[in-house]
Amino acid sequence: MVDTQIRPSDVTSFTVIDAMLAIPREAFVPADARDLAYVGGPVPLTATRQLMEPRTIAKMLEALDITPADLVLEIAPGMGYTTALMARMAEAVVAVEEDASLARDAEVALSAQEVDNAAILTGALAEGSARNGPYDAIVLFGGVEQVPQAILEQLKEGGRIIALFMQGPLGEVRKGVKTHGIVSWHMEFNATAPVLPGFVRTPGFVF
Repeated sequence: MVDTQIRPSDVTSFTVIDAMLAIPREAFVPADARDLAYVGGPVPLTATRQLMEPRTIAKMLEALDITPADLVLEIAPGMGYTTALMARMAEAVVAVEEDASLARDAEVALSAQEVDNAAILTGALAEGSARNGPYDAIVLFGGVEQVPQAILEQLKEGGRIIALFMQGPLGEVRKGVKTHGIVSWHMEFNATAPVLPGFVRTPGFVF
C-alpha cells in the first residue's frame, strides 16, 4: 500500500510513512471487509460511514504536520485506524465518534494494537470535545460542507485544522490556521467522501 499508493502520491513525510507501515489497516475494518483493506479506495464501515482511501488519509496527515508535542482532536475516527496512525505521531489523540458501535469497535482495536495515548469518546461529531481542549491540531476524517464554530473554537491560537470540503460530488481538502482567533483556509488537494452528520451547510453560511 505504501509503495503503490502513498509514495506515488508525493507523500514524503517519514512520520506518516512510518505510521502507515506500522499500523495494520485490516485490524480497523469489519471482518467481512478485510479483503478490501489495502485497495486504493474507501472501505465501508457501516451503511453510511467509510474509512477513507489511504492516499487521502496520508496526504491529510502530511499537510497537518503533527508533532510529538501535539494534542490532536479527531472527528469521526470510525473503527480507529486514523486514531492509531496519529497516536504514533502526537502526544495524545482525543477522538469523537457518535456511532456507539463504531466507538466500541475502535476501543477494542486500539487496545489490541496497544495504543495507550488515545481516547475514544462517544458524542455528537459536530460538538467535538471542548472539555479536553484546546487542541494543537484538529482533523475531520469525512466530508464536510461547513465546519461548525464549536469545532473552530476548540483550536488553539496558531493551531492547524484540516477538513475535506464537499461541493456536490466534488471536494477539496483545505488546511486552516488560527491567527488572532480567525481560521484562514487554503486548498491542499482534491478528494471526495460522504458528508458527515452534522456538517451539512446551513442556509446563508459563508466560509
